[in-house]
Amino acid sequence: MKPAKPEREPDRICGPAAVAATFQVRPAAVLRLFYTPQRRREAGPLCATLARARKPYREVPAEELARIAGTPHHGGIVAVAASRGLPALDGRLIPDALLRAPVLPVLDGIGNPHNLGAIARSAAFFGCRAMLLSGDPRQAGLSDAAWRTAEGGLEALELFRVPDLPAFLRALASRMPVLAAMPAGGLAPASLPPARPVALVLGNEEQGLAEATLAACTARITLSGSGAVESLNVSVAAAVLMHALAGA
Repeated sequence: MKPAKPEREPDRICGPAAVAATFQVRPAAVLRLFYTPQRRREAGPLCATLARARKPYREVPAEELARIAGTPHHGGIVAVAASRGLPALDGRLIPDALLRAPVLPVLDGIGNPHNLGAIARSAAFFGCRAMLLSGDPRQAGLSDAAWRTAEGGLEALELFRVPDLPAFLRALASRMPVLAAMPAGGLAPASLPPARPVALVLGNEEQGLAEATLAACTARITLSGSGAVESLNVSVAAAVLMHALAGA
């Protein structure tokens, strides 16, 4: 008999915007809710939803909420929700969500969950429908910090895991341009011919994109700066590039 797979830890969603988005998009996944007295007004409708589902909610002091959230940066309200899975893609099937928005962000080896969350927030803001996370062992997943930083952006995106990113990008390149974001040596976004959708591949800030990933991309793009600093934080660069590509 095969041993049972360990259950995934539930998601801890912190902050009013992120919690509201979870209740809006996947209310059945919410298991329980905790909030401080200062968030009683925002929590009221959410508590009513849980009461109808016979699920618990509780008003707690800020110190107790910090223990529940695992961080003092909880924004006064925390939803504990069933863990959201990441379906795996192998290139044999391209989900429609990947083709229904101007830009598809692809994250390869971005290990900081705050950067992941910030990129998701920008992606949702610019109307992206999905986001891909590579199988690179450095790649951050859907941690508490990512949910908190995304401010609800992760709930607006369909999320997928891509174990073999170069193979998937080669398959994707038959459907859209696949652009590798580079700190130097790439084309300016404005110089590219208009195209929608496009995939934007973003790599690890220290090592950048692997050669196999770069080889699977159809072009390389770079933001030009003043030269006072070498490059932008990857989440900031992602936002600028998404804005440029979405408006192309």
